[in-house]
Amino acid sequence: MCQYLTYMASSVRGMTPFRIDIPQADLDDLRERLARTRWTRQLPGDGWTRGVPVEHLRELAAYWGEAFDWRAQEARLNTYPQFVTEIDGLDVHFLHVRSPRPDPLPLVLTHGWPNSFVEFVDMIGPLTAHGFDVVVPSVPGFGFSAPPREAGFTVARVGRMWAELMRRLGYDRYGVQGGDLGAYIAPEVAVADPSHVAGVYVIGGLGFPTESDRDDLDEGERAMLDALLNADWTHGVDHHGLLRAAPQTFAYGWHDSPAAALAWMLQKFHDFNTAGEPLDKVLDRDALLTNLSLYWFTDTFGTSSWPMYDSKVSAWPQGQKAVPTGVFSGPPGIRRLAERHNTIVHWPQTNTARHHFVAMESPTVMAADMAEFFAKVR
Repeated sequence: MCQYLTYMASSVRGMTPFRIDIPQADLDDLRERLARTRWTRQLPGDGWTRGVPVEHLRELAAYWGEAFDWRAQEARLNTYPQFVTEIDGLDVHFLHVRSPRPDPLPLVLTHGWPNSFVEFVDMIGPLTAHGFDVVVPSVPGFGFSAPPREAGFTVARVGRMWAELMRRLGYDRYGVQGGDLGAYIAPEVAVADPSHVAGVYVIGGLGFPTESDRDDLDEGERAMLDALLNADWTHGVDHHGLLRAAPQTFAYGWHDSPAAALAWMLQKFHDFNTAGEPLDKVLDRDALLTNLSLYWFTDTFGTSSWPMYDSKVSAWPQGQKAVPTGVFSGPPGIRRLAERHNTIVHWPQTNTARHHFVAMESPTVMAADMAEFFAKVR
């Protein structure tokens, strides 16, 4: 990990500032590999019915290798103060951006999979304007955070690590947020540190009905369950099953072939797109490629899969009752089901998100809703 960082002078409390500095040789190697891609033929079928269409992938691969400006993205990321600190035996990378407003509420944001701290870059400005100090750690095994050294790593362990991070930063009271993988981790921070966590804000996942709930659902709720079970995004590539079975096997291809890595990332971001229009109309292409490049340069396609390979089955997050919860969700989430395991104080009916990664698609909308929730609990 450290070969990609230019370290500056040590900071207090064991935290070391750094800047991202990918070697030029790695950039040249990426471009050469993309130029030498051995393209496969297009299989029969319309659109995305067999996976990422060849012509679509070739066009984006050409852009990644010839026009995408990693150095510009790297410089942009380096405008945010970044640090690394050792917690529980692992180096943890994080952004720490302070609000200019008086009496800010600290807020720790946890990204999803297959995403990274890049998920929140466009939301940092709106959040600091709303009066939040923003802390964005990279989950162990993702980006510049060290990977777990043994099997059995858990979201509860990450929750305890985040609580320790906020303690080291000197914060006595703070909020936590998470979506996707973060929706499992954020509640664990509250479980680990309830006396200091003001509230937990979760993007989706809570209150999703399952077949075991069917007999207790009314007609409208059963319709939502059926819609969930039949939705395109629930029938994409089963990354949980794939990575639970053989993450090491697939990591060879993702690490060796940027075209394979690009296809994998496109498949998942396409599966997570609920807009009914092309992905590049919903999420910024350079943001997608910045996230992908981070995975490529840090060799974290395999190490980021620990939430899947250390699980036995897939299940929606449950949350917690230690502190109040706010949910940015729409159908199929059902508030009364979420309230079985959470004290819900915020459940807006105005979520118009068109992509699973809301912070990338609608950063200002999400920041405003988060400000509304945390104003209730701080």
